[in-house]
Amino acid sequence: MNILLIIVGIVAVVLLLTGGFFHALNFLLWVGLVLAIIALIVWLARVITGRRAV
Repeated sequence: MNILLIIVGIVAVVLLLTGGFFHALNFLLWVGLVLAIIALIVWLARVITGRRAV
């Protein structure tokens, strides 16, 4: 019985950690996407206006 509780506890901790890691990874992917869109807008503004510095 104690071995079963230890195994269930370890599985619960592993699932908790991986769920947290996936949530953090998902957040960082969204942040990266937003930064890429902002960089694209700035680059397009520089190309359209012909200026070298924005």
